[in-house]
This record gives sequence, C-alpha cells and structure tokens, in this order.
Amino acid sequence: MSAAHVRPVADELDTGEFQASGIRDRVHAEVSFAGATHPGRIRERNEDQYLIAKLAKSMRICGSSLPEAETIKFSDEEGYLLMVADGMGGVAGGKEASTLAVRTVESFVLDAVKWFLHGDGHEQSALSAELRHALQRADRDILQKAEMEPRLHGMGTTLTVAYSVGDDMFIAHAGDSRAYLYRGGHLERMTSDHTLVQLLVDHGELSPEDAKEHPRRHVITNVVGGPSPGVQVDIQRRKLHDGDLVLLCSDGLTEEVPEPEIASALADCRDLNATVHRLIEATLARGAKDNVTVVVARYRIE
Repeated sequence: MSAAHVRPVADELDTGEFQASGIRDRVHAEVSFAGATHPGRIRERNEDQYLIAKLAKSMRICGSSLPEAETIKFSDEEGYLLMVADGMGGVAGGKEASTLAVRTVESFVLDAVKWFLHGDGHEQSALSAELRHALQRADRDILQKAEMEPRLHGMGTTLTVAYSVGDDMFIAHAGDSRAYLYRGGHLERMTSDHTLVQLLVDHGELSPEDAKEHPRRHVITNVVGGPSPGVQVDIQRRKLHDGDLVLLCSDGLTEEVPEPEIASALADCRDLNATVHRLIEATLARGAKDNVTVVVARYRIE
C-alpha cells in the first residue's frame, strides 16, 4: 500500500457538551459479531488490525444502608465498537501505525466519548465530532511516535470505525478500508475510498470499470499518520434495521473478491464465524497478495 502526499485537513467541529433535546424511547439492539485477519500468501508481516468491543454502562455500589444491595448494577443499554485498520509503511512501521491507531481510538472512546444517546440533534452531532477527534488524536499520536523514532517516518494507516448504540450507527473513516451494509438482499458500500483513482472517478475522468485495473489504484490520498499532519475524517450516521449485517474489511478482501461474491456470502450467512472465514478463504484462493481482515456484525433490533 502506498500513500500520496495529498493530505486535506478536516474542518474542526465543536465538541462542547449539549443538553439533550428530549428523552426518546430506547431501542434495544442485540449484536453478534465475528472477525479474523490473515497475512495472505505473499506478505511476511500482517499490518492489519481489528477490534470488536462492547461498552456497557455500570454502577459499582461502594456502600449502602439498603439490605442486600447489589455490588455492581448494569444498564441494559450497550454500545458496540468495530474497527479495521490497514497499516502502510512496510518495515518502516505499518504494523506499529495500525496498532497505535486502534489503541488510541479505543482509549478515546472509553474515556472521552459521550456514547449513550438519549436525544437527537445536538447530542448526535457531538458524538460525531468526538469520533472525528478520536481519529485526529490517532493521527497526532502516530506522527509524534514517528518523530521520536526516525525509522518510522511516514508510517500511517487506514482506519474505519463503526460505532452503534441501539439502532443508531456512526461510521468514521479514513483511507480505503471499507464498511458495507447488507440489507434486504442488497449490498451497499457505506464508505468512499480515499484514493487517487477514486478522485478521478468522482471527477468523471475515469470509469469505475477502468478504476479496478488502474495501475495507481493503491495510491491513498488520506490516511491516519503518514508523511504529513492532518487527516480528513468522513462521518456518517445510519439507522439500523432488524437483521442488518455490517461488514468492515481491509482492501485485501475487496482487491481480490468482487462485491457480488461478498454479497452472496452475506446472503448465505447463518454462522458469522463461518462467513468471515469463507470470505478470507475466497481471498486466499485468488492469491491473497495483501493482508486481509474481515469483521461482520449482525443487528437484531427490538
């Protein structure tokens, strides 16, 4: 994976606290998930990373006059965090960059994000801004480490994050690792690749068909870290429906396995682990020239 020296700087958003506009009816989601990563058949190192996490609100009782007070109480509201990162830099630090990015966002979400949504509007805008700042923090951390260790200069990583509470999902994205939604027999790509070829497609200078074989399709224009500071973070919010499947993956999958075959695997999904390994095996069967990472989650909405 290579990165072009094209780094648009994201607009800063206000992350101040807002009053919720009103309490809404809580929507409960049951989420099941699976993930795996493989170095592929060519690369000696696996520079991909993934993370799946559940966040639960809890209260620890330290003392009470109530008889038989429970020591720890948990809310039935839970948040879910999915991440896929594809490091770039090879021996110069791709694995270090993807590891640091995932750990930074994980810590930021745990410590800083107001992640329980009880309203809309301002509260959801604040959460979007906090996710943006999480990726910007990762960008700064990677650049700082590269400055301290010259051998790591230029290291960077893609990073795609899916964060959900109830039936609200927020996608934060930089690079060309993708997020897909499979719903009602239709596969929808929810992210747009930050690549030179995608820019040409967007400007009508290249067809999507020609883009698949373009010799510079691996040139990334926007990553976390990389040769210069500043990361453009795309944020979007989606409403989840009962039965939705969400797929996060590195380009090791999408470079080898066409989207109709990905859709077929998700359509046949009964066991999430089996589906993840089916997609990885499909990549390996085609030569797997790059590392490949796949995360799949199924959402049951009450």
